[in-house]
Amino acid sequence: MFRQILLILAFTMSFLSLQAQNSSTLYKGTVNGKLPITLFFQSVDSDCGSGVYYNAMYKYEKVSNWLELNVTEGAHKQFSMVEEHFTGLMIIKKEGDMMNGIWISPDGKRQLPVQLKKVTISSKEMEDYRNKMEQVNYENHDC
Repeated sequence: MFRQILLILAFTMSFLSLQAQNSSTLYKGTVNGKLPITLFFQSVDSDCGSGVYYNAMYKYEKVSNWLELNVTEGAHKQFSMVEEHFTGLMIIKKEGDMMNGIWISPDGKRQLPVQLKKVTISSKEMEDYRNKMEQVNYENHDC
């Protein structure tokens, strides 16, 4: 009986540890107050002990495929998110369940406001987004 309790406790601790290593969030909102977008954002603990890094992708609803974002964290929950192949850049600040900032064209001439709100989805839907993130990363970085 004691062994079973230890086994269950070890399994639970391992599961919680894995959950802490990878936190995923879905946001929905708009660019320029008109164009609906969906952003999938992951924070991942580095295996090398160098802290947290981020994965992200977003798409313009009914207009584009998923665009992978190269994410860098700045001070005070600010993030720069550069579209793969530098087709645009977002500078976003996370405040509670919101992310707000601007989208900037590569030439810097267009700057549009971005407003996003965290969306609650099922664990199955979240797993689908994680799989899509993995697929988009593979498509962009496969030899």
